[in-house]
Amino acid sequence: MKVTSISNTPLLTGLATSLLAVFCVALMVGPVNIGIGKAVMDLFAGQSTIDSLILFDIRLPRALLAMLIGATLGLAGAALQGLLRNPLAEPGIIGVSNCAAFGAVMVFYFGYANFAWFALPLGGLLGALVSVVIIFTLVGNSKSVVTLILAGVAINAIGGALIALALNFAPNPYAMNEIVFWLLGSVANRSMNELLIALPFVVVGWGLILYCGRFLNALTLGEETAMSMGFDVKRLRWILVIGVAASVGAAVSVAGNIGFIGLVVPHLIRPFVGSEPRRLLLPSAIGGALLLVFADIAVQLLSSGGELKLGVITSLVGGPFFLFLILKTRNLML
Repeated sequence: MKVTSISNTPLLTGLATSLLAVFCVALMVGPVNIGIGKAVMDLFAGQSTIDSLILFDIRLPRALLAMLIGATLGLAGAALQGLLRNPLAEPGIIGVSNCAAFGAVMVFYFGYANFAWFALPLGGLLGALVSVVIIFTLVGNSKSVVTLILAGVAINAIGGALIALALNFAPNPYAMNEIVFWLLGSVANRSMNELLIALPFVVVGWGLILYCGRFLNALTLGEETAMSMGFDVKRLRWILVIGVAASVGAAVSVAGNIGFIGLVVPHLIRPFVGSEPRRLLLPSAIGGALLLVFADIAVQLLSSGGELKLGVITSLVGGPFFLFLILKTRNLML
């Protein structure tokens, strides 16, 4: 089987340049007009002015977090599509998103979010960790991808049911509203603290995913062929799953559920990188960051009064795209 090799350099350069431009725009967008140059000068002068506070305490953490989460979801989506050899796979398929969301919902439910800033992301991370433990328990020594998918579907269903149960027994309407708005997904009102608590888990997850790049290439030829090439399929599959769980769990724990980035971005990038899953990973990460920062800019521009949630925007775009992919896949099979 001959694999098409296409240089990623022009694509990566174009994506990185676009991301830098959109990131700069994100720093300038908001309900209040500020002078970026003045804010930077005030910071270096040691002056705590309105411009510097808005830029460095509100807009910069928001833009950086959107980049981090978008990159995580794009990378995880590309990795799972390669692992499962299914173009419709995305990070939520292994149940991490719902379990991380449930962990955060429990923090809201019991009121721990008021005690410390790190309680909410910590709850989400613990939920993601629990999901990985359950996956290990359910799958056991099985090497079947189908078993992994079924375990993920089961965990997703249980996580969704537990979230619904928490909403049903919410102690008061205010707690319910808080939970619902968080579940919709947003990077608004986040500080550097949330970014810093998620960053170590995200970086470790990225490292584990990228480590499996060559394995994903070999997997396109089948599991038996990959094993004959010297890859430990079972071990590398778990490394990849743990990498996805760590990074996506950290992302969900600080921003709520933001769907479809991991599904849409790899499909948009794939025509430019050829048939090697390894080549898709890094461009998908940059593309995911670009798309989510752009979506967050759209959220701020479209909002009037109460802010539109980021997860709503991504679902409005991703839902129809998902239906298009299903129809396209069905037509190819006919």
